[in-house]
Amino acid sequence: MIRFEGVGKQYPGGNEALRGLDLHIEPGEMVFVTGPSGAGKSTFLRLIPLLERPSRGRVLIDGADLGGLPGHRIPYLRRRVGMIFQDHRLLDDRNVFDNVALPLIIAGRGRDDIGRRVRAALDKVGLLHKEHALPVTLSGGEQQRVGIARAVVTRPPILIADEPTGNLDPALSQEIMQLFEQFNQVGVTTVIASHDLSLIESLGYRRIHLEAGRLAWG
Repeated sequence: MIRFEGVGKQYPGGNEALRGLDLHIEPGEMVFVTGPSGAGKSTFLRLIPLLERPSRGRVLIDGADLGGLPGHRIPYLRRRVGMIFQDHRLLDDRNVFDNVALPLIIAGRGRDDIGRRVRAALDKVGLLHKEHALPVTLSGGEQQRVGIARAVVTRPPILIADEPTGNLDPALSQEIMQLFEQFNQVGVTTVIASHDLSLIESLGYRRIHLEAGRLAWG
């Protein structure tokens, strides 16, 4: 599903975020990406939907080399990758329903289809009763759930999350991880960067551990 072949990423100024990364994530696999701050975890995730392009090497999704993907095809790639961030990135002037609907509106879906999909996604994360609420009225855990609903509303085959429990207490972190497990159990390839080692170890999934931009193990 996701393959990195000799991938390096160098930023202006000479900072090398990734160095010669070789790894493969199978379709339907759930994987955690760990490592100290600055190890390259976020850069690794950002290469999958082409939020960043590698400086060298190849990133392949379903065997297709993203290096040759023209700019006008990138939005189609991103519809296949649900993205979840630690800071939620919700639009404060739009209610929960409209935040979750945004990817479907961009994709040109019809109103009835949008309504069905948004309410199904909100129901899945337990927030159907909050569809008219503004993000500012929600708790941190609820905001993260809205972010997850928005990421999965297009039913992507790949789900990536960058520190999705970083601002949550242990009980809420466990609930969020259970949501990811539920999506993975229906075949969604799930890749999560996290510092929460105790929670990760309790779940028992494969870990990809990065150090100084290199694959240390996993």
